[in-house]
Amino acid sequence: MIAMWDHVFIKLNPQIGDALNYNDGQQAFNLMHTELDKVWQECYRVLKPGGLACINIGDAVRTIKSNFQIFSNHTRIINCMSGFGFTQLPDILWRKQTNAPNKFMGSGMLPACAYVTYEHEYILIFRKGSKREFKKGHERENRRKSAFFWEERNLWFSDLWNDLKGSKQKINDPAARLRSAAFPFDLAYRLICMHSVYGDTILDPFLGTGTTTVAAISSGRNSIGIELEETLTDTIKASLNTALQISKIKITDRLKQHRNFIADRISTGKKIKYHNKNYDFGVITSHETDLEVFIAKHITMISELEYMVAYHPLSY
Repeated sequence: MIAMWDHVFIKLNPQIGDALNYNDGQQAFNLMHTELDKVWQECYRVLKPGGLACINIGDAVRTIKSNFQIFSNHTRIINCMSGFGFTQLPDILWRKQTNAPNKFMGSGMLPACAYVTYEHEYILIFRKGSKREFKKGHERENRRKSAFFWEERNLWFSDLWNDLKGSKQKINDPAARLRSAAFPFDLAYRLICMHSVYGDTILDPFLGTGTTTVAAISSGRNSIGIELEETLTDTIKASLNTALQISKIKITDRLKQHRNFIADRISTGKKIKYHNKNYDFGVITSHETDLEVFIAKHITMISELEYMVAYHPLSY
């Protein structure tokens, strides 16, 4: 129900345009989600048992025929995903702060027609089937290498993310800019590290500017991205051109931050019980002792739509 995407949905189903022309917001809302339902159904089909789906979605506010209201996208998606057989897991509120002095909506200082400003989006998390199991020796070893640090766990696995800023648009084409809903790199990177292991394949059915693909490369995962808007092609390719640099910066910074974290704890007299086998630093838990990070070294174009990434373990 965001006006700049009306034409996208109308192209998929002209009845949406009819509903908007008749000022029937609820019907337009339902028809738009009917189109999205097709995507969620395909996600369920291709997702492996135990795999997770993460959906970043904001509710929409809109005035139709002088009637201002909120359209609850996240509850509509939850109902749909449950109907397809997904199990809903605890979600995350991503708080997108704004410092605009005029961020309130409605009647200014006068009651009772003012409305709160929406400054958050949801990250809905769903699982297909039962919890994923790692039975074989290699699977367990790979899982331990894919571990995250104790302090990362404490930050990432909170239900409120208020430390991520919205992504600035780096698109020259005005038409492409209107189609993009880019989120920060770290949002995708966190979710990938939290819910997958090295070598897994990440699917983004709304690739946009290519953020998820770059995050997958930086986290040592494979990825598949799908994007209908052809004007974003050059932007996606440009994102891939930065992937090697971003991977190096992200991984080296991640290790540096952990070293600083351990140094701070030692300086306060706290003992570090465990030691990582691959790097010269201490860790808080035994789960972190096998943690290893990989950096993207080469990206080779196989075809117009396919790339191959070579990784190397990062020594520090």
